[in-house]
Amino acid sequence: MTMDPYEALGVKKTATDAEIKKAYRKIAKESHPDLNPDDKEAEARFKAASAAYDLLKDPEQRARFDRGEIDAQGQERPERQFYRDFAGAEGNPYQAGRGFEGFGGIDPEDIFADILRQRAQGGAHGFGGGFGDEYGRDFGGARTTFKARGPDMRYSMEVPFMDVVKGATTRITLPTGGTLDVKIPEGTKDGQTIRLRGKGGPGIGGGPAGDAYVTIGVKPHPRFRREGDDILITLPISIDEAVLGGKVEAPTIDGPVKVTIPKGANSGQMLRLRGRGVKNRRTGKRGDQKIELRIVMPPKIDEELESFMKEWRKKHAYNPRKGMKT
Repeated sequence: MTMDPYEALGVKKTATDAEIKKAYRKIAKESHPDLNPDDKEAEARFKAASAAYDLLKDPEQRARFDRGEIDAQGQERPERQFYRDFAGAEGNPYQAGRGFEGFGGIDPEDIFADILRQRAQGGAHGFGGGFGDEYGRDFGGARTTFKARGPDMRYSMEVPFMDVVKGATTRITLPTGGTLDVKIPEGTKDGQTIRLRGKGGPGIGGGPAGDAYVTIGVKPHPRFRREGDDILITLPISIDEAVLGGKVEAPTIDGPVKVTIPKGANSGQMLRLRGRGVKNRRTGKRGDQKIELRIVMPPKIDEELESFMKEWRKKHAYNPRKGMKT
């Protein structure tokens, strides 16, 4: 997505979280692909709004986008990624302003204090003589060897909606050309960071490797939406199904199921399928699936339907807007 997320939702950069959520819901209801079959423009609006909402609903991601650290897709901007992974990485011995921090994270004053202590004890003769210290370092003339932990590396990746809902293993290609296999636990949330121990930068002098941190971005799904551990869908129903009720098929993250539409159903009415949502990693319990009904008119009003409704209105007319104030 190249469009600015604020433009995609039609809000200002100063919009509150509530205003952003309201704008997204409005677009989702008006432009959902299920309600606008074969309408590519509506589908594009829905996808753009979904991606924009996924980015802006997370305060940290929104702040990083506003600062220009990530793009509209939540990806690190190349120049910032390089700087963050190298100059800002934990354990980097060349980080600006850190002086002797390359000595395995040990304060340089400790090193020279140790040198003076050994000299006082007769363990070394001046700075030119070779000797070791309690940290396993060997000082001899101008030669110094030491061990240091490698830098931590940070990456971001976008994964399909179903991969985070059901769990999966995916592969990320690194800037160096190498790859990392990332196990995504079931129920992972958008913006969550996964730690891969020992998969960061190599250690110095035989020291341990750093860790890799992978921030997960979730691609919007054409039907499913997620709120916490609940899954939400909008289910189109016909006029006769709304009036007469009946059983219809509805998609879930586990596959299609039959649901009962009550007689006299209205647009906006919610049905609930318990235990059909996302598994909570902490409790092990699954959320629910919520189904919002939406009455969809037939593609064409034929004479038979028009004639029937005219006769029906003569005897049964009602005002659904009664009581509304102007």
